[in-house]
Amino acid sequence: MPQLQVDVSAPERVETDRLVLRRPALADADAIFARYANDPDVTRLLGWPQHNVIDDTRAFIQFSDAEWHTWPAGPYLIEARDSGILIGSTGLGFETTQRAMTGYVLARDAWGHGYATEALRAIVVIATSVGVRRLYALCHPEHEASSRVLQKCSFICEGTLRQHTVFPNLGLGQPSDIFCYARILS
Repeated sequence: MPQLQVDVSAPERVETDRLVLRRPALADADAIFARYANDPDVTRLLGWPQHNVIDDTRAFIQFSDAEWHTWPAGPYLIEARDSGILIGSTGLGFETTQRAMTGYVLARDAWGHGYATEALRAIVVIATSVGVRRLYALCHPEHEASSRVLQKCSFICEGTLRQHTVFPNLGLGQPSDIFCYARILS
């Protein structure tokens, strides 16, 4: 992959009212694995496979480092600001300097507290600050909570991408329909 010249880099650590978003480090592998990446309920409707061994999580951190090296930002871990407990992850996946994808995953005990909405709002600010014009997210049609988070953060459902994504944790082996939500940033 050719090296890009990145003019603006996102901060590696961002704080919100209740959260800290920060760049993952190799020392985080055990916590990521234990808190959410190895949980079949958490990963069920995600587009990446559940981590079955800690090396899967280490590979994610290597991927994260490569993204941060190539693009203005990459994955972020989400921690509770008051306790420092790992809650989940989010981030930006760049396709071009002006178009990026986002998403989020939270540990089960963090569901229903508004953390995904707060983290996504922070990601929108970060994306805007580094010049992203189109920020989008893909969402499994059965993931109603995720659809609500995207709508709360002013993402518009542009439609259904038919037979688009294989969800490896569903075990179907066939591409599924998926909703595409997007937000145009200024």
